[in-house]
Amino acid sequence: KISIVGQNGAGKSTFIKLLCKFYRPTNGVITIGGNNIWDIDNNQYYQLIAAVFQDYQNFAFTLEENVTFGSTDRSVKSLFSEVGLKNLIDRLPDGINTYITRNFNTQGIELSGGENQKLAIARAIYTHPTILLGDELTGNLDSTTSISVMKFLKKMCKKYSQTMIIVTHDERIAAMADRIIQMKDGRVV
Repeated sequence: KISIVGQNGAGKSTFIKLLCKFYRPTNGVITIGGNNIWDIDNNQYYQLIAAVFQDYQNFAFTLEENVTFGSTDRSVKSLFSEVGLKNLIDRLPDGINTYITRNFNTQGIELSGGENQKLAIARAIYTHPTILLGDELTGNLDSTTSISVMKFLKKMCKKYSQTMIIVTHDERIAAMADRIIQMKDGRVV
């Protein structure tokens, strides 16, 4: 579990986007297991990683579909509970089959910023990626919920032997990592 810290503009988000193959490095290489990530087939690579960004997007589907995208590999009910959405789902007449927004269903709901963030986190960890990347992934959560979600993510990472790399400005979140990397001017300092 690695936290990446630094001032605004230090290159933290760019680093995460490089890991996601959104940008190609202008010099040097990024490797996993000694293999340049650009030599790994995208379909194979994107099965290894999952990311939650500070500018995530949820979709006008049901709560369940936002996480599973139609996959029936496993249930999401316990996952919703673990990320802190159980109380919301228990209050909804259609539970996990409730639509977010009213684009496709007049009974759809609008989620708060924190609820939307929890849904995005649930989607990222649903497939148990080898590497979980987060760019201020608890930024819309209150401090108590933020710590609770991070404890859950640490537990999940340990259970599934995952690597977690989190960009954060929150010192409490950074301190939960095994290692803290500070960046300045696009470099690890």
